[in-house]
Amino acid sequence: MNPAVPAVVAIPALPPAIDALVDELAAMRGVVAVVLGGSRAVNGGVIDARSDWDLGVYYRGAVELDALAARGELHRPGAWGRLMNGGAWLIVDGVEVDVMLRDLDVVDHWCARAEDGVYELDALLGYAAGAPTYLLRAERTIARTLRGAIEPIGPFPEALAAAATPRWRFAAQFSLEQARMRAARADVVGAVAQASKAVIEEAHARLCERREWVLNEKRIVERAGLGEAHATFARGPRDQLDAWVDEVARAIAVDVDG
Repeated sequence: MNPAVPAVVAIPALPPAIDALVDELAAMRGVVAVVLGGSRAVNGGVIDARSDWDLGVYYRGAVELDALAARGELHRPGAWGRLMNGGAWLIVDGVEVDVMLRDLDVVDHWCARAEDGVYELDALLGYAAGAPTYLLRAERTIARTLRGAIEPIGPFPEALAAAATPRWRFAAQFSLEQARMRAARADVVGAVAQASKAVIEEAHARLCERREWVLNEKRIVERAGLGEAHATFARGPRDQLDAWVDEVARAIAVDVDG
C-alpha cells in the first residue's frame, strides 16, 4: 500500500452509491478535492469482497459538513487529533466507506517539513510506536483524485531518509534498553510492550532507508523483512525474560549495548 513510488492503477469504477457520495462530498463548501486512498489506489493492495473504500476529503479553511453529517456519525475536524483530524465511518449500500477529513493547511505544512527532513511523532490510538507527521505526505503520494484538484507531491525526500532512518533506529535501541530494564524487574507486560515498540521502530528505520512510505503500522513488520520477530513473540517470554529480550534484539539485528 505504501511503496516508495506507488504503482498507480486505473481508478476503479466506483459503485453508483459511492460515486453519489463522492459528488456530495465534493460539493461541500470549502472542499478542494476528494481522493481515493488505501489499497484500492495502488497496485499490490489486498482487495477482496470485504475491502472497504477509503475516501480523503481535502479542504482549506472553513468546511461545511452537513452532507457528511447527514450520512452518519460525524467526527468533526480536530476530533481525531492534528493528523487524522476527523471523518466518518459509513455503510453505503452495504459497503464500508471510511471518509477522512484533511486540512490542507496542516497537510501542506507537514509536507514541507518532511521535505526538509523534519517530522514529529504523535501518540495516536492504534499506533504502537507513534504516528510520524510525514504520513500526511505519504497519503498525498498515493492519493488518486476523484473530484477537484490537488497538487502532485514529489518523491520520498532524501533529507527525510537521512534524518528519519537513524532517528528511528536510535528509538529502537532505546526501547530495547527499556525492555531490558523492565525484564530485570520481572515486568513482563512492560518488557513485551517496549520490545514490540522496538520492532516497529526498526521496521520504520528500514523502510525510511529504502525510501518507502508508511501510512500506518499494518504489516509494517513484514514489509521491513522482520517477520522472524513474530515467531519470537508467539513463543512468549516464559521464564527467562532477559534472554527473551535478547532474542528479540537478534531478530531485528539491533545492538542494545550500543
